[in-house]
Amino acid sequence: MLDAFKGFIKEKDATKEKYIPFYCRWVANCYAHCQKELVLSLDAGQKRDFLQYMAKTHEEWQVKQAEMALRLYSFYLAALPAQTSFPVAKGEYVKEWETLEPKMREMLRLKQRSYSTEKTYVGWLRAFKGMFQKTAPAELAPSNIQTFLSHLAVEKRISASTQNQALNALVFLFRHVLDREIGKDLDSVRADQKKRLPVVMTPTEVQGVFDRLSGINLLMAKLIYGCGLRITECLGLRIKDVDLEQCILIVRSGKGDKDRRTVLPVSLKDSLKVHIESVRSLYDADRKNSVAGVFLPGALERKYPKAGSEWGWFWLFPGKDLSVDPRSQVVRRHHVHPASLQKAFKNAVMASQVTRQASVHTLRHSFATHLLERGYDIRTIQELLGHSNVQTTMIYTHVAKKNILGVLSPLDQL
Repeated sequence: MLDAFKGFIKEKDATKEKYIPFYCRWVANCYAHCQKELVLSLDAGQKRDFLQYMAKTHEEWQVKQAEMALRLYSFYLAALPAQTSFPVAKGEYVKEWETLEPKMREMLRLKQRSYSTEKTYVGWLRAFKGMFQKTAPAELAPSNIQTFLSHLAVEKRISASTQNQALNALVFLFRHVLDREIGKDLDSVRADQKKRLPVVMTPTEVQGVFDRLSGINLLMAKLIYGCGLRITECLGLRIKDVDLEQCILIVRSGKGDKDRRTVLPVSLKDSLKVHIESVRSLYDADRKNSVAGVFLPGALERKYPKAGSEWGWFWLFPGKDLSVDPRSQVVRRHHVHPASLQKAFKNAVMASQVTRQASVHTLRHSFATHLLERGYDIRTIQELLGHSNVQTTMIYTHVAKKNILGVLSPLDQL
C-alpha cells in the first residue's frame, strides 16, 4: 500500500523525492498508533491524537511534515476506486444542490458581504459541487472539504492564499447554509502562506509612470499613491469623504469593514476641485433625468431611501455610463470599473520601462515604504494603511532602501 503511495507522490510531484520516505514513515507510524489498517481512512480526531503524541518527542517541523503526509494519504485513499461501490444516478441530487446557491447568496447578503465576495464564494460552491454532486448535501462531511482542498493543492497546484480562500467559502457554506458547525472535525487544512516581500517602485519610477497617465486615471493613481489606498477603496470614495480644507480623506468600509482617516496630498487639491466640478454636472444630469440614486452600503438604502440621490453620497469617480445593479437589478450609475485603471497603469509601467512586476497595488506599497524611508513612525503608517496588526506594516522595513532602523554595522566601527 505504501509503495503505491510513493508512486502517487512522485506522479503528483507533491514533495521533493528525498522527503518521500519520511512521508511514508509518518503514515505508517500513525496507522500503527491508531491500530488501523492502511486501507482505511482515519478521522480528524485520530490524526490529531497522533500528531499530539508525536509532538512530545519530535521537532515542530517534523510534526508539520507528518501532518502534510497524512493529508496527502487521505487524498490518495479518496482517489482510489472503492472496493464496493453503489453507483448513484448523476442527476439524483441535482435539485438539492441547486437550492444551495440561492441560499448562499441570501446568507452572504444577510451578512453584508461584498458583491465580489459573493461571486467568489459562489464560484467555489460550484467547483465543490462539481466534485461531490453524487453526494447528497445533507451527507457532506468535513472530510469532503479535506479532499477538495487536497485536490486543489495536488492536482490544480493553486497557491496557498487561493486554497485558504476556498476553505473560507466552504466553511461559510457549512456554517450558514447547511447549518452545521465543523469545529475540530476539519483538521489542519489551512495552507501555510509563504512570506513574500512587496514590490516597491522608487520615487523616480513612480513619477515616470505618472508621466504616462492622463485624465481621471492619473488622478486616481496619484490618490492611491498619495493616500496609501487600495484600488477598491479609491473607486468607492464618495464626495463627502474628501475634506479639501483639512486635507483629510475618509476611507469607509475598507478591508475588514473598517473606517479610517488618511492624509490627502495638498498638491491634489486644485485637481480635485476641478474634478468635483465636472462630477457635479454629471450628478445634476442624473437628477434631471430621474436616474435612481447610487448604491448605498448595508441597510442605509432601506433606512434612508432618498440618500442615494444626495450630492454627498455621489461617487467621486462615477462611471460614464449607467449600468444594472447585479443584486437589485436597478439601473443606476456605478463607480469606474477597476479594469480601466489597471489596464492604463499596466501600459504606463511598460512604457516607462519599469522592470518590476508592478500593479496598481504597488503604489500602496510604495506609499508605505517611502514614508518609512523619510523617517515616519511605523505606528503612524499602520494607522494610515488601516492595518490591524503592526506586524503587517513591519514588512515594509525589509524593502526600504535606507537604513531606517539606525543600525550601525560593526565593520563601520573598525
